Amino acid sequence: MIFPIVLYGDPVLNKRAVDFDKSENDTIQKLVLDMFETMYQARGVGLAAPQIGISKRIFVVDGAALDKKECKDFKKVFINPTILEETGKEWEFEEGCLSIPGIREYIGRQESLTLHYFDENWSEFTETFVGMQARIIQHEYDHLEGLLFTDRISGFKKRLLQGKLNKLKKGITDADYKVKMTLKK
Repeated sequence: MIFPIVLYGDPVLNKRAVDFDKSENDTIQKLVLDMFETMYQARGVGLAAPQIGISKRIFVVDGAALDKKECKDFKKVFINPTILEETGKEWEFEEGCLSIPGIREYIGRQESLTLHYFDENWSEFTETFVGMQARIIQHEYDHLEGLLFTDRISGFKKRLLQGKLNKLKKGITDADYKVKMTLKK
């Protein structure tokens, strides 16, 4: 099932997601398949559950679309992840987000991270990721913490984008994938 992508302004994007419990395994298996299907349909390289309106600590990634050697086989599921350490020199790269279509900004992130997580089979891992893999994880992990890449830009840049962000809050977008906005009363 393809979920609509929740747009900027929806409160689910700004709250910390809660852990999954192993007893929810049947739910997770279907959710993982649906999240990959949704991500591919929107041509993304990562998708976190809050982006489809589910405030749970899970995200999926597939970096193959980036056409970078280090991401060719980078397809994973991350359940209840915890960043243990971020190291290395901070480097900037232009990021976008399926929940903020049409807006891209250069974001600085550290080049390496060590992550503890479970996969869709509840196998437990502690792994170190570097470069673009680390960046993708950091971006998606931010979603689980209630952060968006726009929270990482300067106040000045955010003010420059405010008109576009306000349009997204109203559901005005040219995204070519299914989106969902929060109706304000």
